[in-house]
Amino acid sequence: MFSFPNPVDEVSARLVAGGVVLMGLVALVTRNPVVLTVLAYGFVARVLSGPKLSPLGRLVTQVVRPRLPVAPKLVAGPPKRFAQGVGAVFTTAALLLTLTNHPTAAGALLAVLVVFATLESVFAFCMGCTVFGLLMKAGMIPESVCLDCADISRRAGAGSSVG
Repeated sequence: MFSFPNPVDEVSARLVAGGVVLMGLVALVTRNPVVLTVLAYGFVARVLSGPKLSPLGRLVTQVVRPRLPVAPKLVAGPPKRFAQGVGAVFTTAALLLTLTNHPTAAGALLAVLVVFATLESVFAFCMGCTVFGLLMKAGMIPESVCLDCADISRRAGAGSSVG
């Protein structure tokens, strides 16, 4: 139950990011703690289990994605999980800031989240994945965490890319 998929279908990841953009915009405009709670829960659920415990993840993988006539594009799972973790931190912090009456700081976090989710959804650019790669290059994340990320020949052989 508590495992993250590896590899990940980038098409599904981009669709989830699109859902995050929509929910993030609603949260940004309304500052509704219920919307923020749902958004934060979704990120935490996806970190823990990929789409299994996430309502948005399940909607995308079980309803939306199967209906799209687009071939899967497989990317490494660990960078995507890291990105979900960053989203969990941002949304949980925004929720706590909202609940403690710090709307400007919460709004700033949500705005950054919406920008990053938009980059993922529209342009297939994952900021969390980019930071993950930089942390690997700096030696802060061991290569063993993502062998496909560390060895480009493994990616070429599998026909997938690192997201």
